[in-house]
Amino acid sequence: MTDHAGNPVPPVDTHGSGLVLVGFNHRTAPIEVRERLAWPEREVPQVTTGLVASGGKGAVLLTTCNRTEFYLADPAPETLSEIWKRSEIRIGAPSDQYAYVLRDRDVARHLFRVASGLDSLVVGESQIQGQVREAWELSRHVAGPVLHRLFQSALGAGGRVRSETPIGTGSASVPTACVDLARKVFSDLVGRRALVLGTGEMAELAITCLVDEGVRPIVAAHRNMDRALQIVNRLGGQAIEMEEGWIHFGDVDLVICSTAAPHAIVTAERVGGAIRSRSGRPLLVLDIAVPRDVDPQVGTLENVFLYDIDDLQGVAAQTIGDRKRAIPVAERIVDEEVGYFWEWYASLGVTDSVRALRDRMEQTRRSELERALKRLGHLDPGDRERIEHLTRALMNKFLHEPTIRLRAAASNGHGTQLAETLRFLFDLGKPAGSEGGDDHE
Repeated sequence: MTDHAGNPVPPVDTHGSGLVLVGFNHRTAPIEVRERLAWPEREVPQVTTGLVASGGKGAVLLTTCNRTEFYLADPAPETLSEIWKRSEIRIGAPSDQYAYVLRDRDVARHLFRVASGLDSLVVGESQIQGQVREAWELSRHVAGPVLHRLFQSALGAGGRVRSETPIGTGSASVPTACVDLARKVFSDLVGRRALVLGTGEMAELAITCLVDEGVRPIVAAHRNMDRALQIVNRLGGQAIEMEEGWIHFGDVDLVICSTAAPHAIVTAERVGGAIRSRSGRPLLVLDIAVPRDVDPQVGTLENVFLYDIDDLQGVAAQTIGDRKRAIPVAERIVDEEVGYFWEWYASLGVTDSVRALRDRMEQTRRSELERALKRLGHLDPGDRERIEHLTRALMNKFLHEPTIRLRAAASNGHGTQLAETLRFLFDLGKPAGSEGGDDHE
């Protein structure tokens, strides 16, 4: 298990630990692992519901072609065990060797960098912000108030980075990498023919870029014919059923694969005959799906040039140009936004603890005052009011300095531990809402 920099870290005791992130990304896990950890959208609500049921105040699952990340609020130890168990089942081996675990402020900074495109293989890529928003929406029912605020703030930070820096400008992207590779294979793209399997957002962007270069997508294969027709109506060509697509591997120059299949659908057995009929003419296959659509064995067939999402992102990352110069400014924006969020987050426990302490002291003051006044029955109402005022003034003076110091500690990121110590020393119980409760924003 590693941290975000790839350094080994010890097992994490998550009980009452605030924010925790367990993740797998393009730096820690190869694509053959990431594709197995890519939860389909329809399964995400069930996964996050199960994690919260194992203990904790919230969970969000972010899963993209580059990462699978579990964001957790105050998880129980059983929650982390559930993640390891689910992940191990999917990859068929212990998953912690591919994982990184972050805590508290590091969780916020990581997510803000992700939403800003700073943690992407292609710096500044635009799709990630929409993917972060979608992950939040899919987990809204169990995210809880802290993760709601975290993801809202992360999206705000991403918006600032893109509006205040040129980090998203330029042509470095997976779609432009498709064009670069096509040029290397064919030199001249005008009149080349393409087959599109599936119609993911990235595939549409890629094929649009290629059409601009003169490629004509003659065939769009999709299990949903209406979706295939949308593509060909906009870009030209023919819409067919998915099962009709395999024969076209023999007559097109370029194939783009972007389905939502849970396993490889393009295999050497399925398309080998069509490829052999090409008589050695080159075929470029761009697999931009995660999980991958194309079995790597297809790349061993004669004159087949196969590239997966990692290959394409690697090509795009080599030409990010002005984006690199925008990174320092973007990092400063992220740090500033993390500071705003953390000030809010750290104040939560302190505010509840200070309120609980004042309530406890007020109960004690009233109880002791009533007991004393029963023994001082000879006092007139004026004297009784003066004693009431004295006890309240003393209580406020005793609590003033601890309150000021706790709030100052919260603004510096150290309030949570002090608030927990305060609750222990004065037996104040758990913070309000620690047992769950309705979400709010």
